[in-house]
Amino acid sequence: MRNRIDRRTLLRGLLGGAAVGLALPTFEIFLDAHGEAMAGGSAFPSRFGLWFWGNGIGPDPTQWVPTGTGANYTLSPILAPLAPVQGDITVVSGLQVNTPNTMPHGTGPAGILTGARVGPNGTNGVTLDQLIANQIGGTTQNHSLELSVDPVTTTPSYSQAGQSNPPETSPAALFNTLFGPTFRLPGSNVPPDPKLGLRRSVLDAVGADAKALRVRLGSADQQRLDQHLASVRDLEQQIANLQAAPPVLAACSMPPAPAAAYPDVGGLPQLSAISRAMSDILVLSLACDQQRVFTFQFSHPVNNLLYANTTEGHHQLTHDELGAQPMVQSILHTILGEATYFIQALKKVQEGNATLLDHCGVLFMTDVSDGKSHAVNEYPLFLAGSANGALQTGIHYRDLGENASKLGLTLLQAFGVAATSFGSDEGLVTQGLPALVGNT
Repeated sequence: MRNRIDRRTLLRGLLGGAAVGLALPTFEIFLDAHGEAMAGGSAFPSRFGLWFWGNGIGPDPTQWVPTGTGANYTLSPILAPLAPVQGDITVVSGLQVNTPNTMPHGTGPAGILTGARVGPNGTNGVTLDQLIANQIGGTTQNHSLELSVDPVTTTPSYSQAGQSNPPETSPAALFNTLFGPTFRLPGSNVPPDPKLGLRRSVLDAVGADAKALRVRLGSADQQRLDQHLASVRDLEQQIANLQAAPPVLAACSMPPAPAAAYPDVGGLPQLSAISRAMSDILVLSLACDQQRVFTFQFSHPVNNLLYANTTEGHHQLTHDELGAQPMVQSILHTILGEATYFIQALKKVQEGNATLLDHCGVLFMTDVSDGKSHAVNEYPLFLAGSANGALQTGIHYRDLGENASKLGLTLLQAFGVAATSFGSDEGLVTQGLPALVGNT
């Protein structure tokens, strides 16, 4: 029989002569038998972003496809809001998710972002944004940043199978997190917040106690303890980064503070206002090198957000509206208009002889092609920015029926991840899409 360990057990030690304690996660040993009851090289860093919206693009995905390929292409009517940034994007059409379409609105994101089959709890693996963050995000204040205009608790970003990274949904809270009391402008000579020192982890002080506890735990609980301590080390690193001198980046500046709240107006959520406030905050946090990887979720899969001049929520319209679904198309124009605003905000920030957009590679995607049939062929995708020259811009690339996992492998390699394959089962690929690779 296992030794009993009370759920209130703390790891204990001494820090500066004072006794300190570190709380533990919930171990199996705390539970009853049923587990239910308590018993790289550029002067400017490359950044990667995922910009996501839910419910696809309408009943005929081919209407997304531009006319012509290469640099001489014409945007489709659906893509018309992107006209101001056409030279900064690459539209990718014709790709399809090859894994079985077993979860409406879930198969697509899993296939695009992991190249693997969707699991019972959603995306069944680490998504490519987190793989890239593991490569380029280690020295920044935040390993990655997730935010959502749609006030939900999940994003398409997964650090492990079945575990979505939750977003910040309040512009005011996002501003306070990134530009609150602990933020220091480069060159300001303002000392770090002294409270940061008080928040330094007591992990080293309780190290001996942790080692002694580990031998009393089963293998599953040992893994939980290791994950718990690893998360504490991540917090230590974040605090250390906050205490360090901020990077000397000329474009780093404070964004204007957003409104404290964005209440509905006339029964409609202020999606555009929220999105633009979050875009402005995110862009300057990237310019200040607070993180190099982000997920910007405009709306989540199966959302029923209300938009102007519509009669029902977005998802319901994708199933109920007849014909070419003009209200759905109007919603999509609103969404792509906000995507355009974000791209332009990145482009306005000058970094050396280029712009912040030039140093970014952002993948724009949704969860399905047709929201009614939940199809995952003719997948709607486009990229913005060249990631320091690693990606092509200003073209339409079409490859009808090609495995969408090739895009994932291309992006991993563009950001220096030493990957020779991507995906599994039907999604496994060992080659990317050379036509999307830049000249660096």
